[in-house]
Parts: sequence; C-alpha cells; structure tokens
Amino acid sequence: MTNAVLETRLQLPNRRSGKVRDLYDVTLEDGSEALLIVATDRISAFDVVMGNGLPGKGIVLTQISKFWFDHFAGEFDHHLLSTDVNDVPGLTDTQRKTLARRIMLCRKTEVLPIECIARGYLTGSGWKDYQRTGELCGIELPKGLVNSDRLPEPLFTPSTKAASGHDENISFAQGVEVVGTETMRWLQHATLDLYSKASAYALKRGIILADTKFEFGRLPGSDEPLLIDEIFTPDSSRFWPADLWQPGQEQPSFDKQIVRNYLETVVAAGQWDKSPPGPELPQEVMDKSLGRYLEAYERLTESKLSL
Repeated sequence: MTNAVLETRLQLPNRRSGKVRDLYDVTLEDGSEALLIVATDRISAFDVVMGNGLPGKGIVLTQISKFWFDHFAGEFDHHLLSTDVNDVPGLTDTQRKTLARRIMLCRKTEVLPIECIARGYLTGSGWKDYQRTGELCGIELPKGLVNSDRLPEPLFTPSTKAASGHDENISFAQGVEVVGTETMRWLQHATLDLYSKASAYALKRGIILADTKFEFGRLPGSDEPLLIDEIFTPDSSRFWPADLWQPGQEQPSFDKQIVRNYLETVVAAGQWDKSPPGPELPQEVMDKSLGRYLEAYERLTESKLSL
C-alpha cells in the first residue's frame, strides 16, 4: 500500500491548490505551455478537507479519468496529453516516484464558467428540490416520483460558481447570457451524449451512473470546446450498484458516502460543526471508502489496480 500524498511542493511555477488537486504550469521540451494536475489523496466532505487522506485515492481518480478519456478518444476532444510522470520536466527521481500514476499533463485551456451536470436519477439536491417544488432545477417533473427514481429522460442542469465558491444552479437561458446560445447548445448536447454513452457502458458492468458533472474549456484562439478536468470518477459522479438499486430510499454508492455518513455521526455527537478544519477519519472508514473507489475502477475497467 502506498503512503498518502496530502500535499505537493514542486519546483514548478504558479502552484495552486484545490480540495483534492494541486496544479502547476509546465513548459514542455518543445517550448509549449501545459498544465500539470496532481491528484492528491486529500478527501473532502461538506466542502471541508479532512485531517487525513485515503492512501492511493489520487491514483484511482487519475486512472479512472485516463480510462474514460481513452474510451472516448476520437469522439470527444479533451485536454489530456499524458499520464506518464516521465513526460513532466523539472522533477527529481523522488518526485517522479511519488507522483507516478497520479498526474495528468494537459493542454492549457480557458475554462468555460459553466459546470455541466447530467442527471438520470432523482437524488441528492435534485430530490430535495423536487420535494420542495415538484421541479428539478426549474424543470417540471411528473408527480409521484420517489427518492432515487429514474427520470423519464436524462436532464441537463447547468450550474455556475457563485461568489462564495459554491455551485449555483442556473437555467439554460442564464447560461446563454454567460457563454452564448451556440456554445450553450453544444454543452447541452455534449453533456447528455457523454452521459448516455457512459451510463450504458457502466450499466453493462453492474453500475448505475446516477448523475455526473463535466467541465469544458477552449484552447487559445479556438472556439471549439473540449473536455477538461476529471470525467466519470467517484468524485465527479454518483455510481450505484445496479443489483442493489431500490427506489424510495438512499442508495449505497461507490464514492465517499461512507465518509459523509461517518461525519454525520460526528456532527450529531457535537464533535464537529462542518467548518474547517475537518476531523481525522478512523482507519476503518478510510479502508471501506478506498475499497469502494477501487471496486468502481475494477468494475468499469475490468482490470485490477494495485496501490
């Protein structure tokens, strides 16, 4: 088992850090500029990073994204250039060993400020929205649906980043005001097409893809969007075991739901209030959660991943 990588401090320019990923600018040997994305083993819940991480989680996320980028090669243009750490200039041998299998070297893009969400099932915030309004992100739904029901057809529900940093659902028309009609139509079509194809693939391997989110960007000087960030990972999607799906209740999932469930007990006990810093997770919770990530990888790729 690998040791947890919670932080990187590489001698590369313009380091920035998200909840899970560390990003750097890279100049390749041919002089072109690229983006280095390092998936650490940090884990967040309720928008707070926990005090410890899941050893190898970043490897699993990177390898799942690589699988899907390869799967859709030729159909959807994307930003991934390489996942080979030897293609990253300026690293020491020790850093290459630490970062192996957890990096994506990518083309630099201008990120489109629309988060593209596809929903095939009524769950999460969508279920709460439906209970309150009978709608999902402003889209009217049939009466009588229950938690985790399959929707009559997959829905495109875009969002954008609010000033606070949280996602904020927007209408298609609001998205048009941000990126224009033609781009918004393209995003809707691409999002639903990707979701439809990936969910059909996953279902054959015993996984329901309940919902997922994408980000898109543009290369400098280009009007054509391309896929960026991660795709169809347990951090960007809801995966459910198909044989256990039972509408009317919450579903077991291949993501960090185990972590969220544990943290709710900590909150209920008055030991944490969902504000930073996050608590440390017990070994049992980490092991179970990482096991779900690995199971998702193995079902989707039909191969084993050793950490």
